[in-house]
Amino acid sequence: MARTRLTPERETELYAAVLDLLREVGYDALTMDAIAARTHSSKATLYRQWGSKPELVVRAMRDNKPVGPGQMDTGSLRGDLHAMVSRSDDCKMEQDSALMRGLLHAVHDNPDLHQALRELLVEPEMNGLAELMRRAVDRGEIAADNPALDFVPHMLVGAVVARQLIEDRSIDRSFLLSYLDAVVLPALGL
Repeated sequence: MARTRLTPERETELYAAVLDLLREVGYDALTMDAIAARTHSSKATLYRQWGSKPELVVRAMRDNKPVGPGQMDTGSLRGDLHAMVSRSDDCKMEQDSALMRGLLHAVHDNPDLHQALRELLVEPEMNGLAELMRRAVDRGEIAADNPALDFVPHMLVGAVVARQLIEDRSIDRSFLLSYLDAVVLPALGL
């Protein structure tokens, strides 16, 4: 589907409105009519620009994460991982976690949302994380055959999900930074 060019400011404004609506009503109750009304756009424009509700929602989520892990390069793996966590404040981190929990629930009933999440959010994040790990291997920080390399994404996602389930507490930078130092980095031999 051909996309017309929106200004970056307008696109960011529109994405922010989509995320606000998503937080208010959840994915299943979110409609393109509501998005059009909130953003003072026509539904035709939204469909022409993004094609579907799943793509618009996931692109809004992606825009909410302007720096991917592959772009972190402090010169050390610990520095890169800490920079990745530190780029967001605690409030935004909790909002993002709540959005992802809601979307993960909606994925079970919506294959288009699942596909959009995989293609537009999960795979780019995993590719960026793989690049971050490759640089650490190239610098000699991690052995290329370290079996924990394959499980870094699982460890990171697990930390985010487990905190809420186990402790009934929101995710925050302090927890994630401690988790990186106590779990992820030692598993990688650092």
